[in-house]
Amino acid sequence: MPNVMIVTGGSRGIGAATAFLGARAGYAVVVNYVSNGAAADKVVAEIEAGGGRAAAVKADVGVEADIVALFEAADRLGTLKVLVNNAGIVDAVAPVAEMTAERLERTFRINVTGSFLCAREAVKRMATSRGGSGGAIVNVSSAAAKLGAGGSRVDYAASKGAIDTFTVGLAREVAGEGISVTAVRPGIIETDIHASGGEPTRVAELSASLPLKRAGTPEEVAQAILWLASDEATYSTGAILDVSGARAILP
Repeated sequence: MPNVMIVTGGSRGIGAATAFLGARAGYAVVVNYVSNGAAADKVVAEIEAGGGRAAAVKADVGVEADIVALFEAADRLGTLKVLVNNAGIVDAVAPVAEMTAERLERTFRINVTGSFLCAREAVKRMATSRGGSGGAIVNVSSAAAKLGAGGSRVDYAASKGAIDTFTVGLAREVAGEGISVTAVRPGIIETDIHASGGEPTRVAELSASLPLKRAGTPEEVAQAILWLASDEATYSTGAILDVSGARAILP
């Protein structure tokens, strides 16, 4: 049975880049998506064209039953070795004074609760005390967790701050179970998440003000994810790696 990597939100951006690299590293990749089946199928087709193995699985990480079904689908492919908690959302720019309870509930349900529940299912399968053979969980945080996103999306930043704390806590909890838990903290990356939050030109507008004078690429983040998921990074469990081109360095 092949080793399996689940990439939530794997149909685009950082998720798709991670899926491609995971396939090249020899994993059978589960490309999770919630609405864009065509994009997920395209990722799978490209992986298969390169000789890899992949499957697209529709599941909303904001729905517990969907998460359970996602992991059951992965079980049919092989042995789960890596979970990349990448799925997440941003809402429109708004100050805290104008945020609704519905907006906050949706942001935290998908960005935080979904990651917890995916990790729960992964730990059940990976933990040596449960008959597993270990594995790696890599969470995708954001530089916003350190910068706060004041005046734009404090709710998103707070949800990613929760992911940072979750990463450290879970790493300590399962270190003796053969499971590594780490995170990447991307900065401004060239993906369409900005458009989904109502700012399609954000990367172009910010590039000149960034320390490197450019945004990062999904592939640069994916390379960090694959390293953190590898055996080479076992002793780095609990680490949160900034992939932000120095943007997230605080004074």
